[in-house]
Amino acid sequence: MHDDRQLIEERLKRALRERLRPAIYGAAVPLDIEVWHAPGEPVSPAEALAQTYEPAQIGLPWGPAWGTAWFKFSGQVPAEWAGREIEAVIDLGFSGGPGFSAEGLVHTTSGRPLKGLHPRQTYAPLSILGPDGTPAAPGDRIEFYVEGAANPEIPLDNAYAKVDIGAKLGDTPIYQLTRADLAVFNAEVWDLILDLEALDSLQHELSAQEPRRREILRALSRALDALDYEDVAGTAADARAQLTDVLSRPAHASAHQLSAVGHAHIDSAWLWPLRETRRKVARTVSNVATLAEEYPELVFAFSQAQQHAWVKDNYPEVWERLKKAVAEGTIVPVGGMWVESDTNLPGSEALARQFVHGKKFFLDEYGIDTQEVWLPDSFGYTAALPQLVKLSGSKWFLTQKISWNKENRFPHHTFWWEGLDGTRVFTHFPPIDTYNSDLSGRELAHAQRNFAENGAATRSLVPFGYGDGGGGPTREFVATARRVKDLESSPKVTIESPTEFFSAAEEEYSEHAPVWSGELYLEIHRATYTSQAKTKQGNRRTEHLLREAELWSTAAVVAGKLDTYPYADLDRLWKVALLHQFHDILPGSSISWVHREAEATYARVADELNAIIAKAQQALAGAGDAQIVFNAAPHSRGGVAGLGAGVAAGEGQSVTVDNGVIDNGRIRVTIDERGLITSLYDVEADREVIAPGTTGNLLQLHVDTPNHWDAWDVDSFYKNNVRDVTELDSLDFSVVDGVATVVVKRSFNRSTVTQTLRVRPGAKRVDIETEMDWHESEKFLKAAYPVDVHADRSASETQFGHIFRPTHQNTSWDAAKFEIAAHRWVHVGEAGYGVAVVNDSTYGHDINRTAREDGGTTTTIRTSLIRAPRFPDPLTDQGVHTVNHALVVGAGIPEAIEEGYRINLPERVVTGTDGVEPIVAVDNGNVIVEAVKLADDESGDVIVRLYESAGGRARATVTPSFAAASVTEVDLLERRLADRDLNDNGVSFELRPFQILTLRFKRS
Repeated sequence: MHDDRQLIEERLKRALRERLRPAIYGAAVPLDIEVWHAPGEPVSPAEALAQTYEPAQIGLPWGPAWGTAWFKFSGQVPAEWAGREIEAVIDLGFSGGPGFSAEGLVHTTSGRPLKGLHPRQTYAPLSILGPDGTPAAPGDRIEFYVEGAANPEIPLDNAYAKVDIGAKLGDTPIYQLTRADLAVFNAEVWDLILDLEALDSLQHELSAQEPRRREILRALSRALDALDYEDVAGTAADARAQLTDVLSRPAHASAHQLSAVGHAHIDSAWLWPLRETRRKVARTVSNVATLAEEYPELVFAFSQAQQHAWVKDNYPEVWERLKKAVAEGTIVPVGGMWVESDTNLPGSEALARQFVHGKKFFLDEYGIDTQEVWLPDSFGYTAALPQLVKLSGSKWFLTQKISWNKENRFPHHTFWWEGLDGTRVFTHFPPIDTYNSDLSGRELAHAQRNFAENGAATRSLVPFGYGDGGGGPTREFVATARRVKDLESSPKVTIESPTEFFSAAEEEYSEHAPVWSGELYLEIHRATYTSQAKTKQGNRRTEHLLREAELWSTAAVVAGKLDTYPYADLDRLWKVALLHQFHDILPGSSISWVHREAEATYARVADELNAIIAKAQQALAGAGDAQIVFNAAPHSRGGVAGLGAGVAAGEGQSVTVDNGVIDNGRIRVTIDERGLITSLYDVEADREVIAPGTTGNLLQLHVDTPNHWDAWDVDSFYKNNVRDVTELDSLDFSVVDGVATVVVKRSFNRSTVTQTLRVRPGAKRVDIETEMDWHESEKFLKAAYPVDVHADRSASETQFGHIFRPTHQNTSWDAAKFEIAAHRWVHVGEAGYGVAVVNDSTYGHDINRTAREDGGTTTTIRTSLIRAPRFPDPLTDQGVHTVNHALVVGAGIPEAIEEGYRINLPERVVTGTDGVEPIVAVDNGNVIVEAVKLADDESGDVIVRLYESAGGRARATVTPSFAAASVTEVDLLERRLADRDLNDNGVSFELRPFQILTLRFKRS
């Protein structure tokens, strides 16, 4: 049977390629063609349709990279085709896969979008080609337009690309119009192809000895025997009849149950700019709405509220179709987030606002409170997520990406995920290992075999459809789902919504599901903590500017010194910030166009936010000549209370500089002739911080050539090739305004680094400003701080708390975490003593221990400064960058937290008369105020979000500076959870470790 099987498979493959697929379309007549080439960026349909079109023909070159051409097609439908299925077939010169090549959007003569076109979907049915999208009939004359997008084909394995694919690549056309016909669609041939493919795909997954496989092979052979290659369309029904029996055999009672959900993962930017994603979304939604008219069972999961908003704002006709499909249950909003964001890098409040703005959009526009968080493709998942999911009013979580782990297979597919505060969320990780399934027998069989909970649970979810670049399900996918719905030797496949899946899975398995505690660390794409430094710096700065804008605007309005709160501006600017946290923008893995545009956007946002802050602060300070210091951090400094303003106190004793030794009475720092820290002595603790035989602030340059995914990956072998950068151009010591300052200039390869080290009066830290003029390729620069601390774990700030990670490599799980993400600080410590490194704009770190001859261990903290990958942006990070760090000694975690806020929220000085009492005061230093704002409903209520920061129980009282009439505990969307009691205008409470609490104060 083996030889027969091979013969049948080869025969089938050739028949499909040479006989059947070419016969899908029969008789055809060419359409008349006209074209208008848009000279610049895309224009609206109204503007495009008003242009003068030129006659064109098949073979027309069109579309310089990223360009747009509008095609006008017209023709007469042959009357003799009455009673036959008729379609317009348009091939714009498609190559590559859907979403990664040219794309098109069919419009009516009035400019109404109808249906998308891509390499696997080249047709428009006659049923939508009549006037204004109505059905046309044989004998009618039709006319329609196609907006062609000349998005360049980008091979995903092009890790060594030298071309900047994020730039306009000249004026040379990159596509040719290949086909524009009206054609008869031979549905019986198309159905036969799907029958054959479904069965062939299934039999490949069965053992050679299995009777079912032999049965399928014989049926395939009989079907091919029944075909007359000179009349494929006329004999297709006879061939299909040979397959009826094997296709009608029901699945086993114990077969795995797959919930199939239509999907189109649409990266909000990646290998295309934001403006192109808007068009991808319109094409995809149009496809789904049209497909659902033919296949009413279709359910399509559509995440990312931002993408829904783009449809609303840019495509009113598509928006009406989208709303109708949502109302009918065909398109299901999922995710509850503004975008499918990265979750390692966004700050605490930003990640909360992803849920606030995402869920609010779905509630306002559709009346739907989404319950599942949908993040199939983000690059690892913070341990803060479960609590945020619950506080947003959602209860389920889905991801796919952890199937990409390189070192360790994740042990569960359906489980409870426990976050850093103890909150658990019911989670599913589809065992099909893709979010772009084609429902092939190979994939379905893999899902059934791979499901980790086999024997305890019976169901999993499969997202199907073309994705990443959009496209979504096609009629072939839905028709395949019909064939494998209940098929012997295959899992049972039911098209249904994510809510239906999660409800059934939770009912079946929630009591016995395993628990995974802590972050879902992704064992790949670790370089995304560092790539594209300006994007990351823009994000960090924007997050803190938004905090300040809300805080000071709220304080000014509550104090009666500002008439209006900038609701609309803050809402808009938050959404800009949240969009840029998408998981291929903030991680630095998009084309250059995306990141250069992001840099300009962040600059504009900063200008707007600084103006809002300045207006509020001046209103609070009043008119006068006094220097009023505003402190937006949650801790007091320089005599100015956190969240308040006043006149700053002096710094205390002076700093001395003598022969390379800097002393401020609390720490003594020795800088050698190379500009390196050879000693950092903690005077108060009477101990040396720098490990014996090492130097601090040592720049180290690595060769960085990952095996795949340049911008995404750093592979562990990068450590094998390292160069200590100790070359010195100049070394200068000075005291500037009472601050000891050391300027160290170094040159290496094609780059220069200027570091300014500062020791301030009274400080137990060394501030390090690093300016890099970076012109390297495939290099990775780090700064090392080896400290004499014995620590088997490090602490890293994450959203609303911190997590611990090992500094050793006891297990493969430990070893895999050779690069880690942290927000404003990392900390290592032993009993009674610790050291922290804080930063203002970097995220990547590695922390490890090495043994010493004296029997001790050195713990080395290294911050990742900058990289130079070549794909997908060969210009990544070329140019000048400035980042700030501080090495904080004698620090526990509370001090690390405080210094992390300090470096990211510098004081602002405003000339005025009055100080500002903190708008809220907290009597427990471990309870941190993360946000103060006015309520979104414009009621004037004050929202205060805070959290327990140290990882322990905390009792605290929050007292507002204004008279409060009542206080309510609310969720992230500011909906009531519980009433709280006021006592002397304050509210007291107890928090569990890392618990988030949001309070809503109604003013008297």
